[in-house]
Amino acid sequence: MSRVLLRGAQVITMTPGRPDAEHAEVLVDGDRIADIGDTIEAPDAEVVDFSGRIVIPGLVNAHLHTWQTALRSAGADWTLMEYLTHLHGECVGHYTPADMHISNLAGALTQLDCGTTTVGDWCHNVLSPEHADAAVEGLVQAGVRAVFLHGTPYRAPNIPHPLAEIDRLLDGPVREHALLTLGMALQGPQYSSVETAVADFRAGAERGLVVSMHQSGGEPSPGWEAVRDAGLFSPLTNIVHGSDLPDEWLKTLVEAGVTFTTTPENELGQGHGTPVTGSLLRLDAAPSLGTDIDTAVPGKVLTAARIALAHQRSLDHARHRQATGMHAGTASVTAKQALAWATVEGAKALGLADRVGRIEVGMQADLVAVDARALNLWPAHDPVATALHADIANIEAVMVAGVWRKRDHALLTSRLDEVKDQLRESGERLLRSIGPAGPQG
Repeated sequence: MSRVLLRGAQVITMTPGRPDAEHAEVLVDGDRIADIGDTIEAPDAEVVDFSGRIVIPGLVNAHLHTWQTALRSAGADWTLMEYLTHLHGECVGHYTPADMHISNLAGALTQLDCGTTTVGDWCHNVLSPEHADAAVEGLVQAGVRAVFLHGTPYRAPNIPHPLAEIDRLLDGPVREHALLTLGMALQGPQYSSVETAVADFRAGAERGLVVSMHQSGGEPSPGWEAVRDAGLFSPLTNIVHGSDLPDEWLKTLVEAGVTFTTTPENELGQGHGTPVTGSLLRLDAAPSLGTDIDTAVPGKVLTAARIALAHQRSLDHARHRQATGMHAGTASVTAKQALAWATVEGAKALGLADRVGRIEVGMQADLVAVDARALNLWPAHDPVATALHADIANIEAVMVAGVWRKRDHALLTSRLDEVKDQLRESGERLLRSIGPAGPQG
């Protein structure tokens, strides 16, 4: 298998016990990181000089409805209720398998372009097995690492998750691909009957799958208590948003190992509620990050990290001034914490913490090189902050499982124009299904 030696960069490993950033060489052997050190002798390796660059773990977008890529910007001014009405009420049923495929392909390529190597693909518009297979194939063709979180359009509260389809995917389309993992995008206790919620959680636990659900709909329903009493909350449970969960419930869930994913730009813009970041930090926990919907916001997880950081600092500054009458002397949250939300915490939320999120011997070689020589980042006095401040133009190279997916600031794919044409055609046709109050009105 191929060996690649990355030389000359400042490396942010996100590994406990190592410096925040260090001048180090990284040896990739096949799909894994084989060595990290000051000087590595590997005469058989291809040497890549990354002087002036910052190498970070591949970013993790832990919550993305990739199937909406063709509808980019159509809902930029929608509230949450308008989004639910126009997209989920009017548009979802018009999706064909081809629409699912092109959105997932283009969306996954965009994530790679932005430095995201792992996507939590929350695919809750699986209208048929053909829709599922097409969505999976889009991810595979892009070459991204993904957890395909199988979901369906909103169902009656007493209809359980279609387990025959979960088992079909486990036995074939997902298991066949090394970069794909299966999970379940559940309606969850908030939107299911008590019996259905417990049954869905139990089905996920029996299969060892991550189960993820939305929660931004008010006080927890009785289903939450039933799932808790059945002992089904675990590190394989992922809650998206969580904005309205009371502190006592957050404490119970954190103690059970449950992970949380906040999508700060969309939550603040559409009206989900206050991001859960601060509540988790007060419990010595931390969120992972997602960008949620390209329909409303750009799919750049570094942007989500900066918004989450700035928003939480703003809340903490206001709290400090209210309590003391003075400005805070130090920042309440650091840039490194925010970068961890986009790497380490994302890997944990998707059940992949043993594979990605850190640069460490034995981990998957999912790496991103940030060109810190660019005018907008130079001089890079603080490598962690520089990486956090990077934009898509600064993402010079992206590697997934030892394979380059982006080099010299360009995606390594030859058919982008064809993908863009198909994406535009899909989006224009789908938007015609939205009523006169929507973007076509």
